[in-house]
Amino acid sequence: MKTDKNKVEVNSDSKLAKNNDFPIVGIGASAGGLETLEQFFAKMPEKTGMAFVIVQHLDPNHVGMMPELLQRMTKMTVIQVTDCLKVKPNCVYIIPPNKSMSILNGTLHLFAPVETHGIRLPIDVFLRSLADDKQEKSIGIILSGMGSDGSLGLKAIKEKNGVVLVQDPSTAKFDGMPRSATATVIADIVAPVEELPTKLIDFLKFVPLSKTDPIIDSKNKSNLDKIIILLRDQTGHDFSLYKKSTLFRRIERRKGIHHIEKIENYVRFMQENPKETEILFKELLIGVTSFFRDTAVWEKLKEEVLPELMEKLPNGFVMRAWVTGCSTGEEAYSLAIIFKEIMEKIKKSRNISLQIFATDLDIEAIEKARHLSHELSPVLYQVLGIYLPLITVNCIVLGVALLNAQAYALDEHQIPFFQRRPH
Repeated sequence: MKTDKNKVEVNSDSKLAKNNDFPIVGIGASAGGLETLEQFFAKMPEKTGMAFVIVQHLDPNHVGMMPELLQRMTKMTVIQVTDCLKVKPNCVYIIPPNKSMSILNGTLHLFAPVETHGIRLPIDVFLRSLADDKQEKSIGIILSGMGSDGSLGLKAIKEKNGVVLVQDPSTAKFDGMPRSATATVIADIVAPVEELPTKLIDFLKFVPLSKTDPIIDSKNKSNLDKIIILLRDQTGHDFSLYKKSTLFRRIERRKGIHHIEKIENYVRFMQENPKETEILFKELLIGVTSFFRDTAVWEKLKEEVLPELMEKLPNGFVMRAWVTGCSTGEEAYSLAIIFKEIMEKIKKSRNISLQIFATDLDIEAIEKARHLSHELSPVLYQVLGIYLPLITVNCIVLGVALLNAQAYALDEHQIPFFQRRPH
């Protein structure tokens, strides 16, 4: 194989692979995937200390030649995954046809594919599993493909402080997946596919994937305060009480993207580029949310707390709940669904209703909540499928109505005055 002078050379003794605690890169691709993957791996060095796992949309009955075809473009070993396969650095793994795949403790596991309502999302399934398994050492990449598969997986990786890359949609043969990904999360890197390897390696040099808390000395503290001032001046929101280690990590990530070594230089960069302040603001608002998150809490609410409360309420009573920091509204909708399930179990007719006020300072998240703009995984369809047809948009309250449970999505300037309805 010819050596490309444009390739990035990386030390084979990369610190990333130390103690076998190496990053794993999940790559999602669909239609047009082979050509795109060839372009990607043609630019990826052999010794990076990372492992690469490719998940594609494949014809269930198709006997693929992807491993053989991709092997021509890289010196890394390319393997079609078999069940219970341990992942090693500097290797490429490809999902076999008609399989779903997850990862646990660095080992790949194959499952019969789960298909609900005709939808199969193998990329989301794997990337979400990867986020749980590798945490901040998870890396997700979405390349050319149709549909929206992979977007929720990238969101999960972002929530675990992993790294997210997306092929520039304008360069993709099929731009559905890249456009959905960039609309769902703030990608760390968006670039043409042939530039992604170089940008990823450069980014990891500036922002090592580490669990250790950053050391914030007096000089860093001073610059952190300056950044908080710039955020407050431009967005109107005060981050002075925000957890400093988390704030510092988000700043380090932004510095890495722009190849800025010193935090004082990043302060100057923010002063000269107001758009960067907006991006950092959005990075700090990453919502860690999902339907029925913290299952045990929801079960207790459904089986004990709400039923006991509702049994004591008079007929016609209006219950009110306030979900603060609601992000894109999954928690508010989960509460509405549980309320409806409880009402169905109550034998005697009770005209009890629930109003849910959901607030967040992220205007874009609120807009998604208002319009129920959620990309649902197949697992959730079993729970939510019977409820979604009953949801109708109510423009008067800027929210949605779920039978007699109403969810109002409001920004921070629209927090209502709560007053119990007289009986």
